[in-house]
Amino acid sequence: MFSRLFARPNCLLSRRNRYQLLTTLIINLISVSHGIGIGWLSPTLRKLQSNSPIGFEVKSEFEISWVGSMLGVGSVTGNILIGTLLGRLGSKRCLLFLAIPHSCLWLLVYFAQSVEYLYVGRLLAGITGGGMYIVHPIFLSEISDANIRGTFSAMLMLSVNVGVLGGYIVGTHLAYHDIPWMVLVLPLFYFISVLLFIRESPMHLIRKGKYAAAERSFRYYKNIKDGDNIIEQHRSMEEFEQMKMALTKGDDRKDAVTLKDFFSRPALRAYGPALVLLIANQFSGLFTMVNYMSDIFSKSGSTMNPDTSTIIIGAVQILGSYVTTLLCDICGRKLLMLVSTAGVAVSLIAFGCFTHYAQSYDLSEWSWLPLALMSMDIFLGNIGLVGCFFVCLVEIFPLKIRAKAASMAIVVCSTFVFVMLNIFPICMRQWGISATMWSCGGVSAFGFIFFAYFLKETKGKSMLED
Repeated sequence: MFSRLFARPNCLLSRRNRYQLLTTLIINLISVSHGIGIGWLSPTLRKLQSNSPIGFEVKSEFEISWVGSMLGVGSVTGNILIGTLLGRLGSKRCLLFLAIPHSCLWLLVYFAQSVEYLYVGRLLAGITGGGMYIVHPIFLSEISDANIRGTFSAMLMLSVNVGVLGGYIVGTHLAYHDIPWMVLVLPLFYFISVLLFIRESPMHLIRKGKYAAAERSFRYYKNIKDGDNIIEQHRSMEEFEQMKMALTKGDDRKDAVTLKDFFSRPALRAYGPALVLLIANQFSGLFTMVNYMSDIFSKSGSTMNPDTSTIIIGAVQILGSYVTTLLCDICGRKLLMLVSTAGVAVSLIAFGCFTHYAQSYDLSEWSWLPLALMSMDIFLGNIGLVGCFFVCLVEIFPLKIRAKAASMAIVVCSTFVFVMLNIFPICMRQWGISATMWSCGGVSAFGFIFFAYFLKETKGKSMLED
């Protein structure tokens, strides 16, 4: 029975998928470590605002917003840097590079003497995250089978959310100077593992004309051995030849991408859904709230401990991301996006209503409601808007411009990250928490309406088709 189960093509533990799974787990070590850097900020910022454990405090609205938003500046830098280098150097070298700025982040955190150290550290964290969000989805789409690609891609945000929860916990319960040395183990182990076990993607090697190396890489990721069944070997190598032919046939495949390619009919059809996907992903506030979660709960009118509530939210994020890995290749991307945007809209509007009435009425008996509503928001947001974001973004674009268009889209996304991280604490103070939540809920409601009519299902789509 188990042998038949593992033989199914969509089983992650099947023989054919083993090295794809191993690769996904290895490259997501840096995703976990990056998530720790994101989650660590929320409880740490509250500590640094009064009775700081280090030699300075981060008190002003300006300092708080810029410590948060420098991640966005770094993300744009990482997007552009890795987007430029990916086609030239390949995925493996770009993956190795990610460990360098991330390690420097934690050294700066440890040796921080002023808030400027944290600015630079968050900038470096953003470079790692921005580069990661470029190279991971493209690399995984090139090595994964179509029937499990969504699951592997969803593991990116699952890994980040595991790290975010870890960051919430260590930031709340451990001493400031103990955390950096503990976390530095992860990028070191990641670097060594990528160096030893990761091979360049066959698609990149084909584009570079290294056909023998591409075949070896293809056989590695599909786990094809010389002693395997002849029919299975022949079927797999036919797949390789089709990939090779698709990437090399015709002048339009050989030539560099031109401006005209960005105005082809398939490309133009992709821009609308991609833009709304970017807007809904960031301006619904899902990522921004993760960075300021402790402050949100402290201002929500709830009597529950903000740091405890934040840790619970971190666990809910992981659950939502895990559900995505189970359902992404079963239910499809569109259904999860619709459920996600509708749920986020309802929960944020309800959260705003609670905080609005908490200013005028005694709602202490309902003090659990902000945590319940934010848990609903984060869970439903992660099963679609967050969990399926990168796989949808990559699959929307046609083959010839896919890498460049996805890279440019993520640059736009990182710009939105910077804007939201910068303005969110200002909006909380100027507009109040209720209006801020209603605004984010309205963006998500718009995303639901747009996706219902214009988002195409891409489940099972071959990476060789437009």
